[in-house]
Amino acid sequence: MSQERLGESVSLTFQQIQKYERGANRIGSSRLFQLAKVLNVPVSFFFEGMTLEGEKRGALAQPEQEKYDGDDQLTRRETLELVRAYYRITNPEVRKRLFEMVKAIGAAMSDEID
Repeated sequence: MSQERLGESVSLTFQQIQKYERGANRIGSSRLFQLAKVLNVPVSFFFEGMTLEGEKRGALAQPEQEKYDGDDQLTRRETLELVRAYYRITNPEVRKRLFEMVKAIGAAMSDEID
């Protein structure tokens, strides 16, 4: 779903949706509930990866990077966000270079582990 369509569904502009997405603006609980309903996800979806440690510090903690653990990597939120961001890159040459860079980093990390 596009940001524009999501915004229309909850009576907001796509710019406001972008601000929420980037973390530039805070989102209230009632708005979060609306977004969860429109996106057909539980409200808890927006809190995946949060830890109690982050709450104790008074800030949201960054989730730890998950290690590869088999077939389930394709269903992770991180994977979906990465794929969506990748396809928002409109320049095919930039997209190709990014793809090659990620493959090279992955291969280098694999060599370090072995």
